[in-house]
Amino acid sequence: MPWKDRSAMDEKASFILEWESGESTVSELCKSFGISRTLAYRYIARYALYGVAGLKEQSRAPRHVWNRTAKDLEEAIVEWRHKKPRLGPLKLLEKLRERFRGRRLPAVSTVAAVLKRHGLVKKRRRVRRIREAHPIFEAKAPNEIWSVDFKGEFRMGNMRYCYPLTVMDAYSRYVLAVVGMHRPTFEGTKAVFQALFRKHGLPKQIHSDNGEPFASAVSLSRLTRLAVWFMDLGIEPVYSDPGHPEHNGSHERMHEELKAEATRPSAYSLGPQQRKFDAFRHEYNDERPHQALGQRKPKEFYCNSPRRLPRWIKACRYPEGMSVKYVCRNGAMRWGSNKWVVVSSTLIEKYVGLEELVRGKWRVYYRDTLLGYLDERTLRIQDDLGRQRRAEKKV
Repeated sequence: MPWKDRSAMDEKASFILEWESGESTVSELCKSFGISRTLAYRYIARYALYGVAGLKEQSRAPRHVWNRTAKDLEEAIVEWRHKKPRLGPLKLLEKLRERFRGRRLPAVSTVAAVLKRHGLVKKRRRVRRIREAHPIFEAKAPNEIWSVDFKGEFRMGNMRYCYPLTVMDAYSRYVLAVVGMHRPTFEGTKAVFQALFRKHGLPKQIHSDNGEPFASAVSLSRLTRLAVWFMDLGIEPVYSDPGHPEHNGSHERMHEELKAEATRPSAYSLGPQQRKFDAFRHEYNDERPHQALGQRKPKEFYCNSPRRLPRWIKACRYPEGMSVKYVCRNGAMRWGSNKWVVVSSTLIEKYVGLEELVRGKWRVYYRDTLLGYLDERTLRIQDDLGRQRRAEKKV
Protein backbone atom coordinates (compact mmCIF):
# COMPACT_ATOMS: atom_id res chain seq x y z
CA MET A 1 0.00 0.00 0.00
CA PRO A 2 1.21 3.59 -0.55
CA TRP A 3 3.13 5.41 2.20
CA LYS A 4 0.66 7.00 4.59
CA ASP A 5 1.41 6.49 8.27
CA ARG A 6 5.18 5.96 8.23
CA SER A 7 7.85 8.50 7.33
CA ALA A 8 9.37 8.53 3.86
CA MET A 9 12.77 7.49 5.22
CA ASP A 10 11.23 4.46 6.97
CA GLU A 11 9.51 3.39 3.77
CA LYS A 12 12.73 3.78 1.77
CA ALA A 13 14.65 1.65 4.29
CA SER A 14 11.96 -1.06 4.22
CA PHE A 15 12.01 -1.07 0.41
CA ILE A 16 15.79 -1.59 0.34
CA LEU A 17 15.68 -4.37 2.99
CA GLU A 18 13.04 -6.31 1.07
CA TRP A 19 14.91 -5.77 -2.20
CA GLU A 20 18.13 -7.14 -0.63
CA SER A 21 16.28 -10.23 0.65
CA GLY A 22 15.60 -11.23 -2.96
CA GLU A 23 12.17 -12.66 -2.10
CA SER A 24 10.31 -10.27 -4.41
CA THR A 25 10.99 -8.75 -7.79
CA VAL A 26 11.36 -5.01 -8.26
CA SER A 27 7.98 -4.88 -10.04
CA GLU A 28 6.28 -6.57 -7.09
CA LEU A 29 7.98 -4.22 -4.61
CA CYS A 30 6.95 -1.17 -6.63
CA LYS A 31 3.34 -2.35 -6.61
CA SER A 32 3.51 -3.05 -2.88
CA PHE A 33 5.06 0.32 -1.93
CA GLY A 34 3.07 2.32 -4.50
CA ILE A 35 6.05 3.82 -6.33
CA SER A 36 7.23 3.78 -9.95
CA ARG A 37 9.99 1.52 -11.30
CA THR A 38 12.05 4.62 -12.22
CA LEU A 39 12.00 5.85 -8.59
CA ALA A 40 12.76 2.37 -7.32
CA TYR A 41 15.89 1.99 -9.44
CA ARG A 42 16.97 5.51 -8.42
CA TYR A 43 16.84 4.50 -4.71
CA ILE A 44 18.72 1.30 -5.45
CA ALA A 45 21.45 3.22 -7.31
CA ARG A 46 21.80 5.80 -4.50
CA TYR A 47 22.00 3.04 -1.88
CA ALA A 48 24.69 1.26 -3.90
CA LEU A 49 26.79 4.45 -4.13
CA TYR A 50 26.27 6.15 -0.76
CA GLY A 51 24.64 3.57 1.53
CA VAL A 52 21.80 4.64 3.82
CA ALA A 53 22.83 8.32 3.48
CA GLY A 54 21.89 8.16 -0.20
CA LEU A 55 18.25 7.55 0.75
CA LYS A 56 17.91 10.93 2.46
CA GLU A 57 15.93 13.72 0.79
CA GLN A 58 18.06 15.37 -1.90
CA SER A 59 18.15 19.07 -2.80
CA ARG A 60 16.07 19.91 -5.85
CA ALA A 61 18.39 22.75 -6.84
CA PRO A 62 20.28 22.11 -10.10
CA ARG A 63 23.83 20.88 -9.51
CA HIS A 64 25.11 22.99 -12.38
CA VAL A 65 23.67 26.31 -13.66
CA TRP A 66 24.87 26.86 -17.21
CA ASN A 67 24.50 30.65 -17.08
CA ARG A 68 25.84 31.23 -13.56
CA THR A 69 28.00 34.36 -13.28
CA ALA A 70 31.68 33.44 -13.21
CA LYS A 71 33.24 33.62 -9.76
CA ASP A 72 35.94 36.13 -10.75
CA LEU A 73 33.32 38.43 -12.31
CA GLU A 74 31.15 38.29 -9.20
CA GLU A 75 34.14 38.96 -6.95
CA ALA A 76 35.12 41.96 -9.09
CA ILE A 77 31.57 43.38 -8.85
CA VAL A 78 31.57 43.05 -5.06
CA GLU A 79 35.09 44.48 -4.78
CA TRP A 80 34.27 47.60 -6.84
CA ARG A 81 31.03 48.11 -4.95
CA HIS A 82 32.89 48.06 -1.63
CA LYS A 83 35.42 50.58 -2.96
CA LYS A 84 32.82 52.84 -4.61
CA PRO A 85 29.40 52.35 -2.97
CA ARG A 86 27.86 54.98 -5.30
CA LEU A 87 28.48 52.94 -8.47
CA GLY A 88 25.29 51.31 -9.74
CA PRO A 89 24.85 48.23 -11.97
CA LEU A 90 25.31 50.15 -15.26
CA LYS A 91 28.60 51.71 -14.21
CA LEU A 92 29.85 48.48 -12.64
CA LEU A 93 29.12 46.69 -15.92
CA GLU A 94 31.20 49.29 -17.75
CA LYS A 95 34.05 48.63 -15.29
CA LEU A 96 33.79 44.91 -16.04
CA ARG A 97 33.92 45.65 -19.77
CA GLU A 98 37.17 47.59 -19.33
CA ARG A 99 38.84 44.95 -17.14
CA PHE A 100 37.60 41.73 -18.77
CA ARG A 101 37.92 42.54 -22.45
CA GLY A 102 36.66 39.77 -24.73
CA ARG A 103 34.79 37.98 -21.92
CA ARG A 104 31.08 37.32 -22.00
CA LEU A 105 29.62 39.69 -19.41
CA PRO A 106 26.40 39.42 -17.38
CA ALA A 107 23.36 41.58 -18.00
CA VAL A 108 22.63 44.72 -15.98
CA SER A 109 19.88 42.85 -14.12
CA THR A 110 22.38 40.13 -13.19
CA VAL A 111 24.81 42.71 -11.77
CA ALA A 112 21.93 44.14 -9.75
CA ALA A 113 21.07 40.64 -8.52
CA VAL A 114 24.68 40.04 -7.43
CA LEU A 115 24.66 43.28 -5.43
CA LYS A 116 21.38 42.34 -3.81
CA ARG A 117 22.58 38.81 -3.03
CA HIS A 118 25.61 40.19 -1.18
CA GLY A 119 23.55 42.72 0.77
CA LEU A 120 25.00 45.73 -1.05
CA VAL A 121 21.70 47.33 -2.05
CA LYS A 122 19.77 49.60 0.27
CA LYS A 123 16.03 49.55 -0.09
CA ARG A 124 14.83 53.00 -1.07
CA ARG A 125 11.47 54.56 -0.60
CA ARG A 126 9.86 55.12 -3.98
CA VAL A 127 9.12 58.78 -4.60
CA ARG A 128 6.73 59.81 -7.35
CA ARG A 129 8.17 62.69 -9.35
CA ILE A 130 6.51 64.73 -12.06
CA ARG A 131 9.03 65.90 -14.65
CA GLU A 132 8.83 68.07 -17.74
CA ALA A 133 8.32 66.17 -20.97
CA HIS A 134 11.18 68.09 -22.58
CA PRO A 135 14.16 69.76 -20.91
CA ILE A 136 14.07 73.51 -20.54
CA PHE A 137 17.78 74.00 -21.18
CA GLU A 138 19.44 71.54 -23.56
CA ALA A 139 22.98 72.03 -24.84
CA LYS A 140 23.91 70.73 -28.28
CA ALA A 141 27.71 71.09 -28.01
CA PRO A 142 30.43 71.70 -25.40
CA ASN A 143 30.58 75.22 -23.93
CA GLU A 144 27.09 76.16 -25.06
CA ILE A 145 25.88 76.12 -21.46
CA TRP A 146 27.85 75.97 -18.24
CA SER A 147 25.72 75.16 -15.20
CA VAL A 148 26.82 76.63 -11.89
CA ASP A 149 25.67 76.45 -8.29
CA PHE A 150 26.75 76.52 -4.68
CA LYS A 151 26.14 73.12 -3.16
CA GLY A 152 24.62 73.29 0.32
CA GLU A 153 27.06 74.36 3.00
CA PHE A 154 28.38 71.88 5.56
CA ARG A 155 30.64 72.02 8.62
CA MET A 156 34.20 70.77 8.43
CA GLY A 157 36.13 69.23 11.31
CA ASN A 158 37.24 72.63 12.59
CA MET A 159 33.53 73.63 12.80
CA ARG A 160 33.87 76.22 10.01
CA TYR A 161 31.43 76.17 7.11
CA CYS A 162 32.45 75.17 3.59
CA TYR A 163 30.48 76.39 0.56
CA PRO A 164 31.47 74.34 -2.56
CA LEU A 165 31.18 76.27 -5.83
CA THR A 166 30.53 73.82 -8.67
CA VAL A 167 30.75 74.50 -12.42
CA MET A 168 29.86 71.88 -15.05
CA ASP A 169 29.55 71.81 -18.83
CA ALA A 170 25.91 70.89 -19.51
CA TYR A 171 26.58 68.95 -22.73
CA SER A 172 29.50 66.72 -21.70
CA ARG A 173 28.79 66.58 -17.90
CA TYR A 174 32.46 67.59 -17.49
CA VAL A 175 32.96 69.13 -14.03
CA LEU A 176 35.09 72.22 -14.62
CA ALA A 177 35.51 73.21 -10.99
CA VAL A 178 34.65 72.25 -7.43
CA VAL A 179 36.07 74.96 -5.18
CA GLY A 180 35.48 75.19 -1.44
CA MET A 181 34.91 78.65 0.06
CA HIS A 182 34.21 79.93 3.54
CA ARG A 183 31.60 82.35 2.15
CA PRO A 184 29.84 82.54 -1.25
CA THR A 185 31.05 86.04 -2.10
CA PHE A 186 31.06 87.93 -5.39
CA GLU A 187 34.83 88.48 -5.26
CA GLY A 188 35.67 84.82 -4.61
CA THR A 189 33.23 83.56 -7.25
CA LYS A 190 34.54 86.01 -9.84
CA ALA A 191 38.14 84.90 -9.17
CA VAL A 192 37.17 81.25 -9.80
CA PHE A 193 35.48 82.14 -13.09
CA GLN A 194 38.43 84.25 -14.22
CA ALA A 195 40.69 81.21 -13.77
CA LEU A 196 38.20 78.98 -15.62
CA PHE A 197 37.83 81.43 -18.52
CA ARG A 198 41.62 81.64 -18.91
CA LYS A 199 41.94 77.85 -18.94
CA HIS A 200 38.83 76.74 -20.87
CA GLY A 201 37.63 79.85 -22.71
CA LEU A 202 34.18 81.45 -22.59
CA PRO A 203 30.81 79.66 -22.80
CA LYS A 204 27.77 81.07 -24.58
CA GLN A 205 25.50 80.85 -21.54
CA ILE A 206 25.84 80.31 -17.80
CA HIS A 207 22.84 78.62 -16.18
CA SER A 208 22.19 79.06 -12.46
CA ASP A 209 19.38 79.07 -9.94
CA ASN A 210 18.04 82.24 -8.34
CA GLY A 211 20.48 82.49 -5.44
CA GLU A 212 23.29 84.93 -4.75
CA PRO A 213 25.74 85.83 -6.19
CA PHE A 214 24.32 84.65 -9.54
CA ALA A 215 20.85 86.16 -9.27
CA SER A 216 18.93 88.50 -7.00
CA ALA A 217 15.27 88.08 -6.12
CA VAL A 218 14.81 91.83 -5.67
CA SER A 219 16.77 93.11 -8.66
CA LEU A 220 15.49 94.03 -12.09
CA SER A 221 15.76 90.96 -14.36
CA ARG A 222 17.53 89.20 -11.46
CA LEU A 223 20.72 91.16 -12.22
CA THR A 224 23.73 90.95 -9.91
CA ARG A 225 27.25 92.31 -10.29
CA LEU A 226 28.40 88.85 -11.37
CA ALA A 227 25.64 88.58 -14.02
CA VAL A 228 26.56 92.03 -15.37
CA TRP A 229 30.22 90.98 -15.60
CA PHE A 230 29.18 87.87 -17.56
CA MET A 231 27.18 90.07 -19.93
CA ASP A 232 30.17 92.40 -20.40
CA LEU A 233 32.18 89.35 -21.53
CA GLY A 234 29.50 88.33 -24.04
CA ILE A 235 28.06 85.51 -21.88
CA GLU A 236 24.31 85.31 -21.44
CA PRO A 237 23.15 84.47 -17.88
CA VAL A 238 20.08 82.20 -17.83
CA TYR A 239 18.12 81.08 -14.77
CA SER A 240 15.94 78.23 -13.65
CA ASP A 241 12.37 79.08 -12.78
CA PRO A 242 11.93 79.70 -9.04
CA GLY A 243 11.17 76.45 -7.22
CA HIS A 244 12.15 74.23 -10.17
CA PRO A 245 15.55 72.59 -9.51
CA GLU A 246 14.75 69.95 -12.16
CA HIS A 247 15.56 72.56 -14.81
CA ASN A 248 19.18 71.93 -13.86
CA GLY A 249 18.74 68.23 -13.14
CA SER A 250 22.15 66.94 -14.28
CA HIS A 251 23.90 69.45 -12.01
CA GLU A 252 21.75 68.47 -9.03
CA ARG A 253 22.53 64.80 -9.74
CA MET A 254 26.25 65.60 -9.70
CA HIS A 255 25.75 67.33 -6.34
CA GLU A 256 24.28 64.12 -4.96
CA GLU A 257 27.44 62.23 -5.90
CA LEU A 258 29.67 65.03 -4.59
CA LYS A 259 27.93 64.99 -1.23
CA ALA A 260 28.29 61.23 -0.86
CA GLU A 261 31.90 60.97 -2.08
CA ALA A 262 33.59 64.11 -0.77
CA THR A 263 31.66 65.38 2.26
CA ARG A 264 30.86 62.22 4.23
CA PRO A 265 32.96 62.48 6.25
CA SER A 266 34.23 66.00 5.70
CA ALA A 267 37.88 66.99 6.13
CA TYR A 268 39.21 69.00 9.06
CA SER A 269 39.90 72.23 7.19
CA LEU A 270 39.54 73.82 3.77
CA GLY A 271 42.90 72.61 2.38
CA PRO A 272 42.30 68.86 2.91
CA GLN A 273 38.66 69.32 1.88
CA GLN A 274 39.77 70.87 -1.42
CA ARG A 275 41.96 67.82 -2.09
CA LYS A 276 38.88 65.62 -1.64
CA PHE A 277 37.01 67.82 -4.12
CA ASP A 278 39.86 67.53 -6.63
CA ALA A 279 39.91 63.73 -6.29
CA PHE A 280 36.15 63.61 -6.86
CA ARG A 281 36.41 65.81 -9.96
CA HIS A 282 39.14 63.58 -11.44
CA GLU A 283 37.11 60.43 -10.90
CA TYR A 284 33.86 62.01 -12.15
CA ASN A 285 35.48 63.30 -15.36
CA ASP A 286 38.10 60.65 -16.19
CA GLU A 287 36.97 57.35 -14.68
CA ARG A 288 33.22 57.31 -14.08
CA PRO A 289 31.00 56.25 -17.02
CA HIS A 290 27.72 58.16 -17.43
CA GLN A 291 24.45 56.69 -18.62
CA ALA A 292 23.49 59.95 -20.38
CA LEU A 293 26.71 59.67 -22.41
CA GLY A 294 26.18 56.05 -23.44
CA GLN A 295 28.37 54.78 -20.58
CA ARG A 296 31.29 56.87 -21.78
CA LYS A 297 33.29 59.40 -19.76
CA PRO A 298 32.88 63.21 -19.80
CA LYS A 299 36.51 63.78 -20.80
CA GLU A 300 35.75 62.09 -24.13
CA PHE A 301 33.17 64.77 -24.99
CA TYR A 302 34.61 67.99 -23.63
CA CYS A 303 36.97 70.40 -25.38
CA ASN A 304 37.98 73.99 -24.64
CA SER A 305 36.01 76.90 -26.08
CA PRO A 306 37.51 78.86 -29.00
CA ARG A 307 36.26 82.08 -27.37
CA ARG A 308 39.11 83.38 -25.24
CA LEU A 309 38.93 85.72 -22.25
CA PRO A 310 39.51 89.28 -23.57
CA ARG A 311 42.17 91.52 -22.03
CA TRP A 312 39.69 94.36 -21.68
CA ILE A 313 35.94 94.74 -21.90
CA LYS A 314 34.67 96.36 -25.08
CA ALA A 315 32.47 99.42 -24.79
CA CYS A 316 28.78 98.82 -25.32
CA ARG A 317 27.45 100.09 -28.67
CA TYR A 318 23.74 100.21 -29.36
CA PRO A 319 22.15 100.30 -32.85
CA GLU A 320 21.16 103.58 -34.44
CA GLY A 321 17.75 104.82 -33.46
CA MET A 322 18.00 103.64 -29.85
CA SER A 323 18.09 106.16 -27.03
CA VAL A 324 21.14 105.67 -24.81
CA LYS A 325 20.97 106.58 -21.12
CA TYR A 326 23.67 106.68 -18.45
CA VAL A 327 22.96 104.97 -15.11
CA CYS A 328 24.16 107.32 -12.39
CA ARG A 329 25.65 106.38 -9.04
CA ASN A 330 22.19 106.30 -7.48
CA GLY A 331 21.25 103.39 -9.79
CA ALA A 332 18.82 105.51 -11.81
CA MET A 333 18.79 107.29 -15.17
CA ARG A 334 17.48 110.79 -15.84
CA TRP A 335 14.15 111.11 -17.62
CA GLY A 336 13.47 114.58 -18.81
CA SER A 337 14.82 117.48 -16.81
CA ASN A 338 13.72 116.69 -13.28
CA LYS A 339 12.74 113.01 -13.08
CA TRP A 340 14.57 109.78 -12.44
CA VAL A 341 13.84 106.21 -13.47
CA VAL A 342 15.32 103.61 -11.15
CA VAL A 343 17.15 100.89 -13.09
CA SER A 344 19.50 98.84 -10.92
CA SER A 345 22.45 99.46 -8.64
CA THR A 346 24.31 96.68 -10.48
CA LEU A 347 24.40 98.88 -13.61
CA ILE A 348 25.91 101.96 -11.97
CA GLU A 349 28.13 103.93 -14.40
CA LYS A 350 26.97 101.86 -17.36
CA TYR A 351 24.85 102.71 -20.39
CA VAL A 352 21.46 101.19 -21.19
CA GLY A 353 19.63 101.35 -24.50
CA LEU A 354 15.95 102.18 -24.96
CA GLU A 355 13.87 101.24 -27.98
CA GLU A 356 10.41 102.78 -28.35
CA LEU A 357 7.82 100.08 -28.83
CA VAL A 358 4.72 102.28 -29.07
CA ARG A 359 4.22 105.84 -27.95
CA GLY A 360 5.05 106.01 -24.23
CA LYS A 361 6.30 102.37 -24.05
CA TRP A 362 10.00 101.51 -24.23
CA ARG A 363 12.07 98.35 -24.26
CA VAL A 364 15.09 98.68 -21.95
CA TYR A 365 18.28 96.78 -22.89
CA TYR A 366 21.69 96.30 -21.42
CA ARG A 367 23.90 95.18 -24.29
CA ASP A 368 21.91 92.37 -25.96
CA THR A 369 19.78 91.53 -22.91
CA LEU A 370 16.24 92.80 -22.53
CA LEU A 371 15.84 94.09 -18.97
CA GLY A 372 12.17 95.09 -19.10
CA TYR A 373 9.64 97.65 -20.28
CA LEU A 374 9.44 101.30 -19.29
CA ASP A 375 6.06 103.04 -19.08
CA GLU A 376 6.38 106.86 -19.38
CA ARG A 377 3.12 107.47 -17.49
CA THR A 378 4.30 105.69 -14.33
CA LEU A 379 8.05 106.01 -14.98
CA ARG A 380 8.57 102.43 -13.92
CA ILE A 381 10.47 99.55 -15.51
CA GLN A 382 8.74 96.18 -15.32
CA ASP A 383 10.70 92.99 -16.10
CA ASP A 384 9.42 89.62 -17.34
CA LEU A 385 8.69 88.52 -13.75
CA GLY A 386 6.47 91.53 -13.10
CA ARG A 387 8.92 93.33 -10.80
CA GLN A 388 8.88 97.09 -11.03
CA ARG A 389 11.23 99.94 -10.24
CA ARG A 390 9.58 103.20 -9.26
CA ALA A 391 10.54 106.61 -10.57
CA GLU A 392 11.72 109.26 -8.14
CA LYS A 393 11.13 112.99 -8.60
CA LYS A 394 14.05 115.24 -7.93
CA VAL A 395 13.55 117.28 -4.82
